[in-house]
Amino acid sequence: MDYTDYLVELRRELDEFGALLGGDLSAPVQHCGSWKLADLVAHMGAGNLWVVTAVREGHGDNYRESDAPGDPDGLRSWYADSADDLVAALSVDPATAAWTIAPPHTVGFWRRRRTQETLVHRWDAANALGLQQALNAELAADGVAEVFDTMADRMVARGAATPPARALRLTATDSARSWTYGPGEPVAEVAGTAEDLLLMLWGRKPRESDALAWTGDRAAGLAVLAGPLVP
Repeated sequence: MDYTDYLVELRRELDEFGALLGGDLSAPVQHCGSWKLADLVAHMGAGNLWVVTAVREGHGDNYRESDAPGDPDGLRSWYADSADDLVAALSVDPATAAWTIAPPHTVGFWRRRRTQETLVHRWDAANALGLQQALNAELAADGVAEVFDTMADRMVARGAATPPARALRLTATDSARSWTYGPGEPVAEVAGTAEDLLLMLWGRKPRESDALAWTGDRAAGLAVLAGPLVP
């Protein structure tokens, strides 16, 4: 995907997340601890505004979920405004310098990162409301790539994970894309749709889900994923 596509997809995912907020904001969000949907909205809106600051002011010191309004209508409006502000801030040359959590330190980094963040949390919001919403296969495959080219390395750098001792291959059956994580020849392979792989990596689906096909040394492959690979 190119930077223009990310901006288009980000706008779409932000809007789709917003469209879910007419549902029950007290619904539990299954994979986000004790959060209710309202808490997830606060997380998303605060994250959007945090990135606006990262781009426009060049620092990462403005993450405040406490700014989210407590009333449902105010919360929905605040989220919508944050989405608009985010897209406006990212509608500049993607090579523009920005504070980021990992290289490259550019607006282009945030176009991709916020697209992927919104993609996963849009799934969370739909799941909280008992809805099934498919993920775009190309975006999901890019999300798998991001786990390995950005997120896992960041977890290691922060001391939250150790580098894998062996390698695992992951194959997306709906795009013929594959990724290898870890050193040497893969000891195992796990195959599934890009959506299933992405949701597995982000802890939304079990690593031994029936939707995933394992070959090789499964135990060793699962150890490679022990991570944690993502926050």
